[in-house]
Amino acid sequence: MLSAVTPPQHEVTILNTTYKNIDFSGDYDLVGIHCFTCTAPLAYKVADEFRKRGITVVLGGYHPSALPEEAKQHADAVVIGEAEEIWPRLLKDFEKGRLKPFYRQKKPVDPAHIPSQKFSSSKDFHPAVQATRGCPYQCEFCSQTIINSKKIFRARPIENVVEEIRSIPGNFFIFHDASLTIDPNYTKRLFKELIGVNKYFFCNGNVDVLSKDEELLHLAKEAGCVGWLVGFESLSQASLESVGKKTNKIDNYIKAVEKIHDHRMMVCGTFVFGFDGDTIEVFDRTREFVEISGIDVPDALILTPFPGTPLFKRLEREGRILTRDWSKYDHKHVVFKPKHMTPEELLSNTRELYEEFFSMWNMSKRIIKSIKLGYRPFISVLFSSLTMAATEMGVDITL
Repeated sequence: MLSAVTPPQHEVTILNTTYKNIDFSGDYDLVGIHCFTCTAPLAYKVADEFRKRGITVVLGGYHPSALPEEAKQHADAVVIGEAEEIWPRLLKDFEKGRLKPFYRQKKPVDPAHIPSQKFSSSKDFHPAVQATRGCPYQCEFCSQTIINSKKIFRARPIENVVEEIRSIPGNFFIFHDASLTIDPNYTKRLFKELIGVNKYFFCNGNVDVLSKDEELLHLAKEAGCVGWLVGFESLSQASLESVGKKTNKIDNYIKAVEKIHDHRMMVCGTFVFGFDGDTIEVFDRTREFVEISGIDVPDALILTPFPGTPLFKRLEREGRILTRDWSKYDHKHVVFKPKHMTPEELLSNTRELYEEFFSMWNMSKRIIKSIKLGYRPFISVLFSSLTMAATEMGVDITL
């Protein structure tokens, strides 16, 4: 995204890579690194290595925005929040030798000014497009508000989004929006414009809309949608309400899955374990629900309190944070004290459920079912995603 707002006099190289594949001896003037919490240790290692060679480093992304003072120990400058309007100004300061330690986006970027990406080739791994930014909801565990202004939801002009999608070299992309169902009317207009563009896509949506809005689902299918990622999160209404997940009513879960399937699209459902209301019984309830509902690709995640979120602040106040080893903040490790089970019980039961979900037997059953139901476009995407998840996680680097 930043390459699109970089002045033409600057030559840009973008890497989405791992440490061992970085050429630290290259002739770079400035290196920008974007990272999440779980990749922060790797990002810091990369940044330190470049700075040893006298190269200026700028850090940005969710983790540096949440903990800018920490990030500054490994960088010459830290970008806090959205970067599109900051980046050109930062480059001017760099050219003049007046780089500031911190650059903070004080107001939300105008969605009309969010640039379209430049897709270099069809080899890009599943290009991601963002039609909207922000979320009006305030889920306690969500890191959206670290980058995006609180409760401010914005939608890009539809013609800009469609133009960007048309420029994608391949025939598949992912909508990277927090949810494409926050403003159903906008989404319907967008889907209408995508009919005939001949691209397949995958997107995120909320239970409240997907369980009721037949028109949106029909248009999604016509536009090329092959599947929805739905954050079911929990089968406990009390747990959902305790963390502010207002879009989820458990009574609508089965209905949402059925309606998506009725329109011949797949459902990838995420379930999070470790909420304060969770007991050991939650795992069996989830196992049973997944079997009954027919969710195509279920996922089991451990609740993770990312720095900067209300959840992290609360657990820190309560003395329940177990580690600040950020590499473990990846939904696969337990980094806090659960309320009604031990950390070991939370870890072992979540892993057991995950392994069941992705066992060869269960995966084979789902793939056969998907082929019979005509979900062919998504099969290759599913395998590619699993392969990517199994590889070493990298960081985004702008040179």
